[in-house]
Amino acid sequence: MSISVDDAEPVKNVATVPATAPAASPAAAPQPLRGYFPVVPEWILEHRRLTGSDQWDEMWEGVLHMAPDPTVPHQDLQGGMYIFLHHHLKGRFLVHERINLSPPGTPGGWTKDYRTPDINVISRERQAAINRNSHFEGPPEVVIEVKSPGDESEEKIPFYAGLGVTEAWIVDRDTREPRVLALDRSGASRERPAGPGGWVRSEVTGIEMRAREGKLEMRAGGDDAAIERIHEE
Repeated sequence: MSISVDDAEPVKNVATVPATAPAASPAAAPQPLRGYFPVVPEWILEHRRLTGSDQWDEMWEGVLHMAPDPTVPHQDLQGGMYIFLHHHLKGRFLVHERINLSPPGTPGGWTKDYRTPDINVISRERQAAINRNSHFEGPPEVVIEVKSPGDESEEKIPFYAGLGVTEAWIVDRDTREPRVLALDRSGASRERPAGPGGWVRSEVTGIEMRAREGKLEMRAGGDDAAIERIHEE
């Protein structure tokens, strides 16, 4: 869930637009390209509103960041993780996709500074305290980002840490490699090391993850009999 930019207020800051540059030759792989606008043209904003692409937009301290639509592999991985977490954390946590997160008391209102993780995990008590329907005014316990080439998943981590999020998970879209970061309000993060069998554990939820044969495997409670391969065809 995201919000469109106010029509009455032109975006005067730099806009980050991840895209794909043309390949230099038939054998060359496309390279990520970022473009910057001192002022974002209104026709671009209108096009994104009309096509629904603005649902992926974020505002970083008044700077509009326009991300490309997620690919099918990105959505498959995100959806598979959501289904697993919703099932295994039911009764302990609520699990949501794409909820805007903003710091309390943002000058000018929450739409001036928010990020939108692919998934968040939050206790019922905390959600009751910070839910504003259009956004959460404060941190969930866990945020999850599916990292695609050229995106800004890593750059969001200091914001999540400063907001008070306890853990951030980053899962690579292509390799399926998971990382669990313990966050600190100072903006610092510390990656949790993998344990026996290559499992990386979330201390908040008890969920464990690893990449195996190009797939993301997840389990709850350390039970090998309950290992699930995410989006297994």
